[in-house]
Amino acid sequence: MEPTPPSTGPDYVVPRQRLDRPITLVDADPRWPQQFELLRDDIRRALGVSALAVEHVGSTSVPGLLAKPILDICLVVHDPPVESTYVPQLRTIGYVLQIREPDWYEHRMLWHDDPASHLHVFGADCVEVERMIRFRDHLRSHPESREKYARTKQQLASRSWAYGQDYADAKSQIIEGILAEPG
Repeated sequence: MEPTPPSTGPDYVVPRQRLDRPITLVDADPRWPQQFELLRDDIRRALGVSALAVEHVGSTSVPGLLAKPILDICLVVHDPPVESTYVPQLRTIGYVLQIREPDWYEHRMLWHDDPASHLHVFGADCVEVERMIRFRDHLRSHPESREKYARTKQQLASRSWAYGQDYADAKSQIIEGILAEPG
């Protein structure tokens, strides 16, 4: 039996583009919740019962929090590796598969242009889904944590980043600290 080859990291279906600049953050936009609702409804119509959950996550889901002007949406499906059960249907409403991460909860990420959004696909009972929702809910109900996170985001965003994911990875320490807070 051949040994399993080591992970090669994410599979960029669409080649990632270098950023080589700071991250653009904007003040919270009161339209973000309504934009999410429209996208959620489109996703649910396209997937029917295959969409087990559709949640608004990330900074745009937290009222008053500055953010990159890109909505983050978490979609839960039965089996993310079986892309034929959701990717073609999502393509009909404007989503394009960007990334496959089989070694990270079988995560898939799709992009939508208008409004700009990242659709993060995970399987049922994935701990990352619970973590994303817990972080969102904590920031919504703890203004001091939200402000601490906003300050850190501003500091990090002002640096030049080769890739947007590098900025996202740099926020890990503050996110883990906030998740460890009581309440």
